[in-house]
Amino acid sequence: MGERRIFHGGQVFDATGDGPAHAADIVVEEDRIVEVGPGLDGDVGVDCNGATLLPGLFDCHTHVMVSHFDIFKLSQTPFSLQFFEAAHNLEATLRAGITNVRDAGGADLGVKTAVEQGMVNGPRMQISVTMLSQTGGHADRWMVCGGEFPTPFGVTHPGKPRSVVDGPIEMRKRVRELIRAGADVIKIAASGGVLSPRDDPRHGHFRDDELEAAVTEAAAAGRWVMAHAQATDGIKASIRAGIRSIEHGIYLDDEAIEMMLEQGTYLVPTLLAPRGVIEAAAAGASVADESLRKAEMVIEQHDDSIARAIAAGVKVAMGTDSGVTPHGKNLGELPLMVERGMTPAQALVATSRTAAELLGVDADLGTLEPEKRADIVVVRGDPLADLASLSGNITSVWKDGREVTTSPTG
Repeated sequence: MGERRIFHGGQVFDATGDGPAHAADIVVEEDRIVEVGPGLDGDVGVDCNGATLLPGLFDCHTHVMVSHFDIFKLSQTPFSLQFFEAAHNLEATLRAGITNVRDAGGADLGVKTAVEQGMVNGPRMQISVTMLSQTGGHADRWMVCGGEFPTPFGVTHPGKPRSVVDGPIEMRKRVRELIRAGADVIKIAASGGVLSPRDDPRHGHFRDDELEAAVTEAAAAGRWVMAHAQATDGIKASIRAGIRSIEHGIYLDDEAIEMMLEQGTYLVPTLLAPRGVIEAAAAGASVADESLRKAEMVIEQHDDSIARAIAAGVKVAMGTDSGVTPHGKNLGELPLMVERGMTPAQALVATSRTAAELLGVDADLGTLEPEKRADIVVVRGDPLADLASLSGNITSVWKDGREVTTSPTG
């Protein structure tokens, strides 16, 4: 039996339901929770008087390699700098209480391995490596000047296969290449997007046979597929193909919502994303006029779609598109989810238990229960009373029973 570290004197929001926090202690041995309840004892104490303990939180849609999306600035940035910037982005994310992320394009196997080996402080990662899109789609870098510019999600390199793919045969091969490169999940763009200036977020991309090829090849290797899907027909085609999660979901209609309920498809709203584009442009970032126009165009529809999905009971997991917005500000998504109809407790569950279920790691993570990994976020006061202040009230973050420090060996 190892040393018993006891978190005592606080309230526990265990995320097993969506009820209020309750008075309890948590005992941790090594990297696991061993007891949760009142009146426990331990060898080393962490005083949580006046605080609430949350499970380690999730962001199911990040881009840790993206620090901005100013295309001109990207074209002047040395290739390797992105990896050093990612280290800062990962640590900022972890310090925000996010102990697990699903990276939706950009991070390669080396970045994930650096975190796993303790070279970089960061959350556990599931990576998609490269987002796949059709020619003229969300990941196509061709510009009307005739050249290819870097996208915010990076350029092709030996650890990051090419993103543009057309037809089911090419799709099968590229998915296999991504799995070879270390992808834990396959990311496809089933519609146009906001930051890609030569497409339209209201248009579905890829045909059914291409989407089905992606899902079949991913499933053969034990992987799921996530879909950047903003257009109504792209959302429905993704659901029909068996894709596990819809990212963004801007143009959901009632039929799409019903399809998601029938299939058990998850929704990752990323409500922060279009707001982030507008805020960056206002702060002076070089944003294509068409991208800014699209960001302004989609916000009202996006908010309405997510509100209707929440009201209908669609499974929602928190994701931000961080990189489009600053890393470390991830928890700003939660008040937006509440404004769309969630209770504060439901928003926290979407950021913990439901997110863990989406990523398939709920046996180990997502709730504060015995035998789970000891990921604990200590928050001053009651976060359910003011989610907007959650980020500023975090006093400590624990991952695998160790407090997050300023260096990987600290």
